[in-house]
Amino acid sequence: MTSEPVAHLDGAVPLVHAVTTDEIVTRADFIDVACGVMGALGRRGALHLRASRLSGAQLELLGETLAAAQQVTGAWLVVNDRVDVARAVGARGAQLTSRSLTAADARRAAPALAIGASVHGVPDGVTAAESGADWLVAGRVFDADGRPGAAGIGMEFVEALIAAVRIPVVAIGGVRPQHCRILRLAGVHGVAVIRGIWDAPNAERAAIEYLCCYDDAAGA
Repeated sequence: MTSEPVAHLDGAVPLVHAVTTDEIVTRADFIDVACGVMGALGRRGALHLRASRLSGAQLELLGETLAAAQQVTGAWLVVNDRVDVARAVGARGAQLTSRSLTAADARRAAPALAIGASVHGVPDGVTAAESGADWLVAGRVFDADGRPGAAGIGMEFVEALIAAVRIPVVAIGGVRPQHCRILRLAGVHGVAVIRGIWDAPNAERAAIEYLCCYDDAAGA
């Protein structure tokens, strides 16, 4: 499946999504590294600010800084769950979870935001797509967030989801650069990455590697 730019978005949904955690955003060098990652990804990437343990005020403060980097680098800032914070800081989008507003409610609350939805089953994905989500993050494909003994949900789910919806699908869960070929051949629009970028010796270089591997997979 080839993903086209969503009609009300200024450009296509990003290919590489660098997703944070509570631990990542509390690192002393987080802002510097995050701005570097956004610069490396440019308009083809997004930084997802995900930090559920932060207060709204703390999240907004981080979001304001990263929104400024968004303007310089062209990379999208996407705020996880908190549509209100995403709208307040001028982020490009919000990523909804099972605990968030529905895509339809988020669209009514913030019509200018691009809306993503995280899904773990085909019915959930179909519902989110029909409710107005612009993309789906499907996981956890290759592992379950590093929990011992917890296997990923696998490619069959991703392939079934792609067949069931007409919006871009982004894969998450243990995605490494070497997975880009099989994902792209399956019709996956892009990848969402946590440890593969943030725990790399050089996060900027890792972000570029994901972009390059995804580009190389296009000719496979």
